Amino acid sequence: MSRTRKPAGRIAFVGAGPGDPGLLTRRAHAALVDADQVIYDRGVSEPLLDAIRVEAKPDTQFTPAEGAPGDVAKVLLSAARSGLSAVHLVAGDPFGHDSVVKEVQAVARTAVHFEVVPGVGQAEGVATYAGVPLPGVRTAADVDDVSALDFEALAAAILRGSLALAVDAGDLAAVRDGLLAAGVDGTTAVGVTGDGTGETQYTTTSTVDSFVAAALGFTGRVVLTLGGGVAHRDKLSWWENRPLYGWKVLVPRTKEQAGVMSEHLRAYGAIPCEVPTIAVEPPRTPAQMERAVKGLVDGRYAWVVFTSVNAVRAVWEKFAEHGLDARHFGGVKIACIGEATADAVRAFGIQPELVPSGEQSSEGLLAEFSPHDEILDPVGRVLLPRADIATETLAAGLTERGWEVDDVTAYRTVRAAPPPAEIRDAIKSGGFDAVLFTSSSTVRNLVGIAGKPHTRTVVAVIGPKTAETATEFGLRVDVQPPHASVPDLVEALAGYAVELRDKLAAMPAKQRRGSKVQGPTALRFR
Repeated sequence: MSRTRKPAGRIAFVGAGPGDPGLLTRRAHAALVDADQVIYDRGVSEPLLDAIRVEAKPDTQFTPAEGAPGDVAKVLLSAARSGLSAVHLVAGDPFGHDSVVKEVQAVARTAVHFEVVPGVGQAEGVATYAGVPLPGVRTAADVDDVSALDFEALAAAILRGSLALAVDAGDLAAVRDGLLAAGVDGTTAVGVTGDGTGETQYTTTSTVDSFVAAALGFTGRVVLTLGGGVAHRDKLSWWENRPLYGWKVLVPRTKEQAGVMSEHLRAYGAIPCEVPTIAVEPPRTPAQMERAVKGLVDGRYAWVVFTSVNAVRAVWEKFAEHGLDARHFGGVKIACIGEATADAVRAFGIQPELVPSGEQSSEGLLAEFSPHDEILDPVGRVLLPRADIATETLAAGLTERGWEVDDVTAYRTVRAAPPPAEIRDAIKSGGFDAVLFTSSSTVRNLVGIAGKPHTRTVVAVIGPKTAETATEFGLRVDVQPPHASVPDLVEALAGYAVELRDKLAAMPAKQRRGSKVQGPTALRFR
């Protein structure tokens, strides 16, 4: 009688890098998404953990590391011997921590397979994000135990080139005393960076004599940079100098669409807060859409005009219900109101025939839509699938051009539930630096469920119709892009922030203090 042998498990010691989820290596990502158990150190950032949880297997267990290195090693070995894939996720690089080295040594004494996946070191990674190069002979270390530091060697490193240390904020005074005792000049330039590579990273520059006081209020892990590289920070700081860095931006959209805008905002340094104001639901009576899909297959339409990503999704979902695909659009031309909608169509393998080259709106589309010609267009009917509350501008304009229009409700937009009280208070009290509106319904619904944004909040709208609605509700429109798309809207807001920053920088100090301009851009000059 043969015994069933348990599959062999494995252990991975994975470096998470300094905190930004984008710095996780591909090898580290592969180990994490395949893991059955992830034990993480307290230094691993919450945004990174959140990102990993989204992609991990549904039953993956996440637990904080507790106890001595031997205790953690025992947990990892127990999981591996049960046939599981276990990961110890550590901030920075695994071998940058003495405790992790001891864990690896303990595992290496067994027959369990293991690997060590390097990560970007906290000290070097954060120094780069702070805009502080480490030229010459560099020394960079992630320090767990300040009492074990060789300050004489660190002083020599500063003389030879540059130094970067990742330490706990509570150990800053001990580091200062150690450096001074080792003969480091008290006027040596020092940079202290908190929340390194995070959304609220902040760097202060001072000297060895004064950096502890300058970093008052910093918590958690911080990175000290010392030496000539600190002087280059004014020109090389890029993370904290992104156009929207530190701006809290309200994103009132549907749950499905908010993610794309948030990604663009984060690229410019903003901190997006997604507040669903609209829920997309199927039409109450599906008969119209059923007839429309049958008409597409039977060649009833010459054109399909899509006015939103939601309309594209609604039609394709109905196609899927009937086992249809892109081939059944053969012979039908497709027009899209803007590039975002066109991209949604292209995602299904179809290239739209018409996207407005100028204003991306109903008017812009009509300006380029050819009138019906009975000879050139033997089929004179247009399918217009859209929301239940859409305006009549497009349907009326197509009819004036001689087309017969089937105006079909493809989906309904309903008002979402109100956001939590703290978000409603922040909206009304000016807690957000900007709000981005992508449709008239987002304006109406946000005001309806949460109240009107404070006058100090920058209002950005995607197009003229949205601007009209915002004005009707008493909002001051500050930003409107030349083309109606999410990337253009975010880029326009970033450009506005740069103009604002330049304008404030040119003001005399007294005028800056008296300026009504609010937000992170203004605060940097006060």
